[in-house]
Amino acid sequence: MAAMLNYHAEHLKTCHRQENSPVSEKPSSVIVVGSYVQDHVWLTDSFPKPGETRRALGFSTGPGGKGFNQAIACVRQAGDVLFMGAVGSDALGHGAREYASREGLACKWLVIDEVPTATAGIVVNAEGANQIMVNLAANEKLTIDFLQSNASQFADARVLLVQLENNLDAVRGALELGGRHGLLRMLNPAPMHAGVDASLLAECDVITPNETEFAQLLQHIAGKPLPPAEVAAKADRELNECCRRLGVATCLITLGASGCFVSHAPDNLRGDSEPFYRLPAEVVHAVDTTGAGDAFNGALAAALGRATKGSFREAVVEANRVAALSTEKPGAAQAIPFRAEVIERFGGTTG
Repeated sequence: MAAMLNYHAEHLKTCHRQENSPVSEKPSSVIVVGSYVQDHVWLTDSFPKPGETRRALGFSTGPGGKGFNQAIACVRQAGDVLFMGAVGSDALGHGAREYASREGLACKWLVIDEVPTATAGIVVNAEGANQIMVNLAANEKLTIDFLQSNASQFADARVLLVQLENNLDAVRGALELGGRHGLLRMLNPAPMHAGVDASLLAECDVITPNETEFAQLLQHIAGKPLPPAEVAAKADRELNECCRRLGVATCLITLGASGCFVSHAPDNLRGDSEPFYRLPAEVVHAVDTTGAGDAFNGALAAALGRATKGSFREAVVEANRVAALSTEKPGAAQAIPFRAEVIERFGGTTG
């Protein structure tokens, strides 16, 4: 029996290993714990109906996943960021590590032998809308032990950003580590997970749902129904009251072409002059909205991570610009602009 247990322990060691790619000696101000997904993107004039085969107008493949996209957005906005995530020991996982190295993104990878790297199929129509299917694979095997082994990375950071494409216990573990070290803890609650509850939201300082995710949270946490299509049209005061029902200090709802809405707890305005407000979207020529939310979240984390002064509103303005510009190119991570491009387009940043 002892021999069997020893064999099992040794086998687990070979199935899970950590790789760094490349980790700077300089402490990171932002830590992103999240997912890597290899995206496969098809362009079409209109979405196929059930049972219909359509000719694609184009195809591309590249790095994606909400966590990885947001880390790329952060590093491209001159953020000092460390990404932590899981991949398989396959060609796609190797490609992920190579891409991160080319981007200069510091990473700590959990490499898992027994499951593949995650993949997604994305279809984008002529209006820039998308339909997505994803197999999260290795992302759902991120371990708390892996996070705990890297707990020292949290000591000098300012911001932690997580999403919901990993197993929920790993998300909770990351938030707990962030809280222990006094980080500003951001949750992008996407894609929505049935296991999200009030106790998880209580571990967050900022949440960034879109209309659909906000409506789901409001129903699930507060028992208040609100159709997603009605979120953007709600009066600011009413929308603020809905946000306050979720028990999070700052709720930032991304509203696509309608911009975004910010709601702060009255005793924590994060440098803003008002407890709630709405900002319009920047005017751009959108061709693909696939990674806009990730661009927004990563840019927001970068702005908050490097700011020693300034308001939350200024960071949101900067994130709005990055998200808008990302929609002018197809793809997710590849479409995220660099900070110099954002400054050139919009005449300077506020952060």
